[in-house]
Amino acid sequence: MTGDIEARKLGDTDQETTVVTFGAIALNWLEQEGANQMIEHALDHGVNHFDVAPQYGDAELKLGPKLRQHREDIFLGCKTQKREYDGARHKLERSLDRLGIDTINLYQVHGLEYEEELDTITGEGGALEAFREAKAEGLIDHIGLTSHGDPDLIIIGL
Repeated sequence: MTGDIEARKLGDTDQETTVVTFGAIALNWLEQEGANQMIEHALDHGVNHFDVAPQYGDAELKLGPKLRQHREDIFLGCKTQKREYDGARHKLERSLDRLGIDTINLYQVHGLEYEEELDTITGEGGALEAFREAKAEGLIDHIGLTSHGDPDLIIIGL
């Protein structure tokens, strides 16, 4: 357990993350002070897994200050909907800059819907190539894949 919330090993990582993840999209509609309070509240209750994405408006900017203050306590997941190398790399670098950090713990291809997308993602010039390079550079720790649809896509995915 971490605080009030159960934690478990995440996938094949050695990271213990809470079974409840803080979805930082909520920060998009708050002023900075409210965002700070919400983040502190989540941390006070033991949440250690935070999730953010470039498409969440200014959530990355609002998460940044508290993320940097509590970096050792937060497992950060970030994601991109870009499927090709250039777009994925650009979004990763932009997120790192907006968050003001050097490393994202889990970077994911987000919202996989069709098996054909896997060919683009995993092929030459695909997002996976950008992620692997970024991992080798120490910009990300783990690579992931998300889908709101068919769970089989995750199983056959990355």
